[in-house]
Order: sequence, then structure tokens, then C-alpha cells
Amino acid sequence: MSKTRASGRTVGGLRSLSLQAPAVTLLLLWMLVPLGMTVWFSLQRYNLLMPEMVGFAGLENYEFLFTDPALWRAMGNTLLLVGSVLTITVVGGVLLAVLFQQEFPGRGIARVLAISPFFVMPTVSALVWKNMMMHPSNGVLAWLAGVFGLPAVDWFSSLPMTSIIIIVAWQWLPFALLILLTAMQSLDDDQVEAARMDGAGPIAVFFYITLPHLKRAISVVIMIQMIFLLTIFAEIYVTTSGGPGLATTNLAFLIYMQALLDFDVGLASAGGVVAIILANIVAIFLVRLVARNLEN
Repeated sequence: MSKTRASGRTVGGLRSLSLQAPAVTLLLLWMLVPLGMTVWFSLQRYNLLMPEMVGFAGLENYEFLFTDPALWRAMGNTLLLVGSVLTITVVGGVLLAVLFQQEFPGRGIARVLAISPFFVMPTVSALVWKNMMMHPSNGVLAWLAGVFGLPAVDWFSSLPMTSIIIIVAWQWLPFALLILLTAMQSLDDDQVEAARMDGAGPIAVFFYITLPHLKRAISVVIMIQMIFLLTIFAEIYVTTSGGPGLATTNLAFLIYMQALLDFDVGLASAGGVVAIILANIVAIFLVRLVARNLEN
């Protein structure tokens, strides 16, 4: 009997493995082939403008990359962009989630309008902000400045990084609101009502009941957003093209410049490997953070 059961388990396991093997193999090829080619090209001399200069370069591309001031400026801009957008979206998302949880006329329509910017394509939103909102002559912000007797601001020349942060935050704030508002639906109303009956005011309820309840949702928002914010490209390409100078060049845009403007595939691949390592470090940190919150 035991041998029959053991053989049945073995056959069932092999059958299950045979069914999973094609999907797992395709997934591994989908990930490993591009990664392997990126690592391989990062070790090669491969510039499309100089096809005669080919061969194994070893770590020369990495050496040049890490001695290039543009890399450190791009990494600093990347961290500034990610940190600023996360701060705005998490704080704003929590406040808006608390607001939209309250009963008021037209709440359903207001929720839909607040979440709508997340479904606008990045290129379209960048064009809208560039030509309709932040234009120094015809933009809405220039018109508002004129109403109050203030000079118009040329946002993309005088405040380029601030402009990019505003555009990206406008895109990702609805995502944070959606996740946090969903988490608010599971908040126990009886617990809130009991706290109010005990004399707790709105501020105390927020800091001691609402905010701890949203802790896990906030961790998820931070993890998902940070992964995507590390690769912001379209907003920079459409508005500032990384300038003025390197003022808005992040790591993704630096790789684009090396690959498609300088045609240096080897150097761009080295930058891609650095970006992959940075993204994995961030992902490991965030996964541990989320796991710790889930355990608590």
C-alpha cells in the first residue's frame, strides 16, 4: 500500500512538473537571455560609430562609467526624484484617502476624477504639463501668476527637477490613493466610534488608529512605486531631455544617451548592469520591509 502511494505521488509530481516546465523554461529564457546579453556587451568594445574597434574590453566600460561624473549626478538625480515623489504621493495619498472616506455629496464622482490621472499615458501627461500648465507664456500657472501680479516662471529652465517631480507625482498620487483608499474600507468603524466616545479627537484617531491600519498598504505603495520610479524616462524625454546640462538626467536617461545618442552599446550595457544591481538592492530592502510589516 505504501509503495503504491509513494509511486502515485512520484507520478503525480512528475506530471505536474512536466506541465509547469514549458512555462518555467519560457520565463527563464525571457529573463536570462536579455540579462546575459547585457552583461556580455558590457564587457565588449562595441561602439556603432566605430565598428572596427571591437573585442573584449574586460572592465574598461565599468571603469570609465564609475569615473564619469555624469553617473554620480544621474544617480543623485534618481534618488532625489524617487524620494521626492514617494514623499508627496504617500503623504498626499494618506490625506486624500482619509478625505474621500468621509461622506459628502458627489463622493463617487470625486473619487473617479481623483484616480483618473493614473490612467493617462506618461507621454501625454508630460505634454499636457509642458504645453498647457507650465508654459511660461500660455500656461495655466503663468495665467495664475499674472492674476496675482507675479512674474511667470519658466519652469523647465529655472526649476527643471521640481517640474519633473510635480509631473511624476501628479501621475502616481492617484495610484497611492487607490491602494490606500481600498485599505481604508477594511477599517473597523466600531473601533473608530469607540475611540471617539472615549474622547479621542480627529487627530488622535488619525495617528493612533487610521495610520497604523494603513501601515501595510503604505509599505506596498512604496515598494511598487519605487520599482517603477527608478525607470522614469518619458517625462524627462518629452520635457527637458535631461537638461539643462545634467540637471534632470536620471540613470535611465543616462543609459539612453549612451546607447542611442553616443551609440556606445558597451558603455550603455555597463550602465544597464549598474541599474539592475541598484534595482535589486532596492527591491531586496523593500521586500524585507514589507515582510516585516506583514509579520507585525
